[in-house]
Amino acid sequence: MMQFMVVIPALLLAGLALSWPRAGLVLWVLALATGPDNWLNGVTGDPETTAGLLKAYGLVVLAGVAIQGGLKSNRWNPAFAFLFMFCTGLIHGLHPGLSLQASMRSLVGSAAPFLFGFVRLPEKFCRAAILAIIFAPVFAVGVDAVLALLGLDQFYVLQLGALRLGGNGQPPFLGGFALIGLYATVLELAESPRPGMAAMAGVNFIIILLTGARSPLAMAAMMMLALLLMQKRLMALAAAGALASLALLGSRLLGFLRAVDLTQLGEATDLSHRTLVWPFFVQAIQQSPWLGWGVGAGKVILPLTSQLSQLLGTNAAHDEYLRIGSEGGFVGLFLLILLLALWVVRGARPLPRGQAWLMRLTFIAFAIQSVTDNTLIASTGSAFFLWASVIFADAKNRSKRAACSPAALPSPCLSPSPQGNPPWPPPRQSRPRPSPLS
Repeated sequence: MMQFMVVIPALLLAGLALSWPRAGLVLWVLALATGPDNWLNGVTGDPETTAGLLKAYGLVVLAGVAIQGGLKSNRWNPAFAFLFMFCTGLIHGLHPGLSLQASMRSLVGSAAPFLFGFVRLPEKFCRAAILAIIFAPVFAVGVDAVLALLGLDQFYVLQLGALRLGGNGQPPFLGGFALIGLYATVLELAESPRPGMAAMAGVNFIIILLTGARSPLAMAAMMMLALLLMQKRLMALAAAGALASLALLGSRLLGFLRAVDLTQLGEATDLSHRTLVWPFFVQAIQQSPWLGWGVGAGKVILPLTSQLSQLLGTNAAHDEYLRIGSEGGFVGLFLLILLLALWVVRGARPLPRGQAWLMRLTFIAFAIQSVTDNTLIASTGSAFFLWASVIFADAKNRSKRAACSPAALPSPCLSPSPQGNPPWPPPRQSRPRPSPLS
């Protein structure tokens, strides 16, 4: 009976994604933001199965868009780096704790967030994706509030006496989604300042602050400062400085915020026990420095059954450079970084100058955050690279539409005959008929 109750909704959702990809996309993004690693585990049984089902639904949405719009080439797509690492892992030999099936699943899961770059994304689909990503954190907070009122979840947790929005281990993921929502609003504001988008930027920033996620908070502050500098909003910069000064003066009153509390304790730069995990990945890299141990090895380098994993509640590296280095070696890590850089540079080229600069800065922020967070394997990675793909696709669509507009002269959409050469074939010349009176 339980399987029947799960299979029927799954088939209905798959049908929705295939027949109406935009609706499936919005549903997928909103579900990702609610932290399904918590509430869906009761059905799937474990977080890894939950993550796999979510990425599988994203692939169904991708298939729906591909059926309607078709495929395209994307030669610098970072998904190729994971395919390369998978092949070199087979040649070199996989990690002793990693099976071929597990490595193949990790390949699909690692490449899936980038696959939207191989599909022609229509303008309405891009717009729906951007808006869903902007509003998803607010939706997630609303879902948490409803579940808390029903007694099914916690709205917040306390850590060292400080509040963290999002219950049962979800604050970091909620903060990560709010950061992606803020990236999207910053790019929207760079195109045209709008009060609604400015308000959503503020809301997402407040959500990040309340989750106590430190690296997303730093990246969000950097992006907002960059936007204000680019638009030369001196009064807004002065107001931000005044608010920061007031926050420092009233820091004791703001001690319920985790970022302030850790600062007062002198632990603002504490890495939350990540340094206990990193040596295992460093050792794995030293044992196979050039080619690594195959895609998916990062999940087994520190076994879940180990005492340290059970103590910390995770076996993830929380450093993507160490994880990718252990899976693909220095060669795979360098290839992934190179493809990411080429992907964003070429993808941002059709954007207006200010937006292109901000988009590249966003990827720099992503690279910095990857030092201490699971930015590629977490559900936030699916949302971030979906957003990047739709931004690049939307920019290309707009540039083509502008080039094909009647105002664009000469138009690349038409191929007029060169001046001085008659059209071919030449038009037939009609001979004048003699007048009947002549």
